[in-house]
Amino acid sequence: MGEGFADGRGAGAMGEGFADERRATGEGNTVTRRDALKVAAVATLAFVPFSQADGAKAALHALTALEEQGQGAAYRPRYFKADEWRVIRIVVDLIIPKDARSGSATEAGVPEFMDWLCADNPQNYQWMRDALRWLDGFAYDSFHTAFANCTDAQRRELFDQIAWPKKAKKELTEGVNYFNRLRDFTASGFFSSQMGVTDLQYMGNGALPEWKGCPKPVLEKLGVSYT
Repeated sequence: MGEGFADGRGAGAMGEGFADERRATGEGNTVTRRDALKVAAVATLAFVPFSQADGAKAALHALTALEEQGQGAAYRPRYFKADEWRVIRIVVDLIIPKDARSGSATEAGVPEFMDWLCADNPQNYQWMRDALRWLDGFAYDSFHTAFANCTDAQRRELFDQIAWPKKAKKELTEGVNYFNRLRDFTASGFFSSQMGVTDLQYMGNGALPEWKGCPKPVLEKLGVSYT
């Protein structure tokens, strides 16, 4: 998987910095950042105030927009201004980059997903503009240039300071909160897309011709046995 930022709330369980791809669990297994984002996407996300119906509409809008762009039609954001559009596309691809199995957040239509929801309920998304302005201010303070003009390494350095709440400086609390919201919004958009559903490898409900009981290794792990 690409080097993306995962579950900022659970920094202690996920990696010590942006460059860490995987981290071993107690059982000797590994967890990827994208795996952590899957958990965030299916959990209750406190900072993405939209209904399931609106999420479905946004996903359809994003799919249609991607198809139209594939035919050469330029996408015109309804909510984001030109400079904001540039930044949000950079941000979501830092959070979910392309990997060996799936494309990046922009390839999944996450910015278009966000744009539809923000335009439909702008009163709920003022924090988006505030977050992007905060990132620009943080970049200016650190590197004397706007976030979009920073190098990839500089952007990663900035995100490393706000992606892990337990490690973040107290004066960066506002940025940590913005990052959490952006991460959750990105995850919800990605895993609502066709690409994201494929990435989840969700098979849906299917007929089970024969029930042979719970696999023995699972029972042993849970400390349960049939009598």
